[in-house]
Amino acid sequence: MVDLSPWPLVGSFSIMSYVMNMYLYMKGDGYESLIISLMSLMMMSYQWWRDVVRESLMQGMHPSNVTKGIYLGVSMFILSEVMFFFSFFFGFFFTALNPDIELGQCWPPTGIQSLSYMHVPVLNTILLLSSGISITWAHHSLLESNINQCKISLIITILLGMVFSAFQFIEYYECPFSMADSVYGSLFFITTGFHGIHVIIGTSFIFVMLMRLSNLHMSSSHHVGFEASAWYWHFVDVVWLFLFVSIYWWGS
Repeated sequence: MVDLSPWPLVGSFSIMSYVMNMYLYMKGDGYESLIISLMSLMMMSYQWWRDVVRESLMQGMHPSNVTKGIYLGVSMFILSEVMFFFSFFFGFFFTALNPDIELGQCWPPTGIQSLSYMHVPVLNTILLLSSGISITWAHHSLLESNINQCKISLIITILLGMVFSAFQFIEYYECPFSMADSVYGSLFFITTGFHGIHVIIGTSFIFVMLMRLSNLHMSSSHHVGFEASAWYWHFVDVVWLFLFVSIYWWGS
């Protein structure tokens, strides 16, 4: 950080409050506190990034040494997300390769009708890979100062992400098993669900980059936020490929 900021402390309390209220909501308490903590988290995020944009644009406080620190922070954040998903994949393979007698000593467990990877999963794979191409197209267009091409490719990426989320919701709605159906259902929904949340967050990032690009906040030589969102989106693509191969194809 280049200036004193209250948002890291406020954000920590907001996240802690949101997690605690989510737990209470799942135990059957009301949802009013959950909504308040979620609104607090969203307001904190908006104001924190508002200050970062002001520091970058209006105050000129993002020279090369600061941008290097931002790049390092984004890299470490993505690395932490990699380890986050690694824990899910480890649990999936550990259980799949050593199914207990309670699971019928087979995988998928006895009584679980797994999903076919040739339906929605393969379509979503095509959508995400296509979005990876479009976000790369947007990056190269920005490097060449072609703002119109960059906007078009960003819009295509956002639409592909939204269609992916819609198909994922349809798959959940029509899924023949639930999260309560043994460890298979738990691992399936928690892994694909967290990936779906990351897709929604990544789509939001790219939408913000589109708005900032429309307001001429970026140039071919200064677009740290754009590169951070592109890195995050490519990370989402790679995680989905592992999900498709391990859970949908091999695991079924």
